[in-house]
Amino acid sequence: MVTYKVGYFVGSLSKESINRTLSKALIRLAPDDLEFSEIPIGDLPLYNRDLDEDYPTSALALKDAIAASDAVLFVTPEYNRSIPGALKNAIDWASRPWGQNSFDHIPAGVIGASIGTIGTALAQQSLRAVLSFCNARQMTSPEAYIHFSPEIFSDDGDVLVDSTKEFLKNYMQEFRDHVERVLTVLPRA
Repeated sequence: MVTYKVGYFVGSLSKESINRTLSKALIRLAPDDLEFSEIPIGDLPLYNRDLDEDYPTSALALKDAIAASDAVLFVTPEYNRSIPGALKNAIDWASRPWGQNSFDHIPAGVIGASIGTIGTALAQQSLRAVLSFCNARQMTSPEAYIHFSPEIFSDDGDVLVDSTKEFLKNYMQEFRDHVERVLTVLPRA
């Protein structure tokens, strides 16, 4: 059986992030042939093109983590109707220097949770636009805008509502199938 290595990004830097809780739930519900490792983004300096000639250690580690992944999964909150600055900063580092874009042809999934009723729809739209420019091969369906509440998720990532659990399980199966399809056509080096 092939195992796919999935690097995942949690868009929030908060240790108590609801999207970190969602990421725990997704990992638990994922097919067994997906292996997950978080790609940290909290130690990156602000992207500055002046540093392209002497990339910071944390930015090199970010690029190495993406290179070691077969696919990436973005689990992001919505800040001011867009993606968090820390996540955008990480994408900027990973896609530079020009011509060394770590996201080129990588299978990618986007999901997020919010306490608001529209989930993270607008953040995901912003993120998808950025990932399109970066040439990531995005899973476009099913879309998943998760309304987060303590009645649905426990603090440790258990999903307490069967319909939500089934939806997320199906989402992760679709993500796994997307990864396989993309890598069949565009294998990672």
